[in-house]
Amino acid sequence: MTSPATPSPASGPGTPPSGSPTRSAKVEEYVFAALVVALGVFTLVDATTITARNQASGVGPRAFPYAVGALLVVTGIAAIVATARGRLGEAEDAEDVDDSVRTDWLTVGKLVVVLVAHLLLIDPVGWPVAAVVLFAGAAWTLGAVWWKALLVAVVLALVVQVVFAAGLGLSLPAGVFEGVPLLDG
Repeated sequence: MTSPATPSPASGPGTPPSGSPTRSAKVEEYVFAALVVALGVFTLVDATTITARNQASGVGPRAFPYAVGALLVVTGIAAIVATARGRLGEAEDAEDVDDSVRTDWLTVGKLVVVLVAHLLLIDPVGWPVAAVVLFAGAAWTLGAVWWKALLVAVVLALVVQVVFAAGLGLSLPAGVFEGVPLLDG
């Protein structure tokens, strides 16, 4: 009677064939965890700058950023502790990655242009118009039919604006829609 062979640990880019993590894999885990903590601290500090209108309940627009910031800090610290205890993430085998396919830098460039256009348009024309540019531009760049992308982008931008302005009482720049009921926060 033979016993089944024990499988050897998977080796990947982050682990040598012996299964023990490399020093660079551990450093990468610490860097990632530190970035998560830093993002959480930034979120907590930045949330203090949110101005709120008078509210009947104690929950205001700062509650969600405080919760997200606190969760990021706790998650980052937990990742640091786990890394110190030797619990590293497993390296992926990258089954779904085709190394022979090159990065489509034209698509990446278009997405960057769309994002920058969105950022530059928020103040002069308002969030709804800038969001239409972002949503439609990103969808079209990634292969959507332009008119369908534009239609969905308009609906999505207006719904988000109404939810934030009328529903939550938060002010997104209305721009060209200033003074329009439901759209002006």
